[in-house]
Amino acid sequence: MTRALRAALVGVALFSPVALSACSAGQVTQTGTQERDKVGAMAQVGDITLRQVELAYPRSGSYDAGDDAELTMAVVNTGEEADTLVSVEGEGFSSAEISGTSADVNTAGSPAGRAPVATAEEIEIAPDTTVFVGSGDAEVTLTDLDEELTVGQHLTLLLTFENAGEVEVAATVSTPDREEEREEGFDFHQEEGEGTEGAEDIARERESAED
Repeated sequence: MTRALRAALVGVALFSPVALSACSAGQVTQTGTQERDKVGAMAQVGDITLRQVELAYPRSGSYDAGDDAELTMAVVNTGEEADTLVSVEGEGFSSAEISGTSADVNTAGSPAGRAPVATAEEIEIAPDTTVFVGSGDAEVTLTDLDEELTVGQHLTLLLTFENAGEVEVAATVSTPDREEEREEGFDFHQEEGEGTEGAEDIARERESAED
């Protein structure tokens, strides 16, 4: 093999891994198109994005059938026109009540403020604005739950916006925002003499059975 041919073969061998790695780097992986939110569900339709969609944590730890559940979420309008949440529908509850007179809003490039965005039966989302539902001013309440719901379980909701249209999202019952106090556990270190009466009865029963 000539010196020139040997040099050419070595050059091809060195170039091949670089070429292959360059080709694979340009491909879109499965995780490349996935977007996850740290808390709650996320969905998008048109210029509207829903973030942190959850059912508020129930005070007793679970919802009973017939209870009402508060829906919490952030509604982001990235468009140049206002939009309005006009209805919330789904199975597992009787109806959704939209109420409030104002809500916390956050316009891009400015600090959070207050604006009259919620009225009876609808919530308006101004352009380039985030509205926080469940803040005590703008609220969506799911009434008369069909079944018991506990942490981790969810209801599938269909939200309809006047301009953006319909979007489906799963609202999961949230975990508590603080550590819950545990009930007092059983004390295995009983004082001497406690519980001995029961033990003596068991011993007498065993002696009778042996006789």
